[in-house]
Amino acid sequence: MDKLKSVLSGEEARREDRNVLQTVSEASSLSWSTRIKGFIACFVVGAACTVLGVCVLFLPKIGLTLFIVFYTFGNICALCSTMFLMGPVKQLKRMCDKTRALATTIMLTCLVLTLCAAFWWKNFGLALLFCILQVLACLGLICVNCCFREAILRLVALCLK
Repeated sequence: MDKLKSVLSGEEARREDRNVLQTVSEASSLSWSTRIKGFIACFVVGAACTVLGVCVLFLPKIGLTLFIVFYTFGNICALCSTMFLMGPVKQLKRMCDKTRALATTIMLTCLVLTLCAAFWWKNFGLALLFCILQVLACLGLICVNCCFREAILRLVALCLK
């Protein structure tokens, strides 16, 4: 019956004109207090995973692998925590903004390459390098307008030459 009412009142046509981003944005309308709680919970889980990763780093044999898994998962959780504050669509738009696109690409690539280096290639030195690059790219996402971003861009340009 609700469907029939929406068709007769013209609301159905307006609903079909919306794009996917508007639909996702409307579906994720949380209250501000829920967003803050989600942010805090996700950030705490991310921070705890990162600290746990550092703690297990010195275990024999499996310490480095566990560090890489916990550290990468912690970064993913910390990145997702900010989606609670501004919403996933706005977050993705900002991450893909012209000034942040390089740092976003580097960070997401390093997240994947860290796990590949640890599990498929079994090269832990390379995995640690990708962990360091994750930190630098994360700082680049946070410090977009500061001189750190320019230093990273110069370093990447120097490495590509």
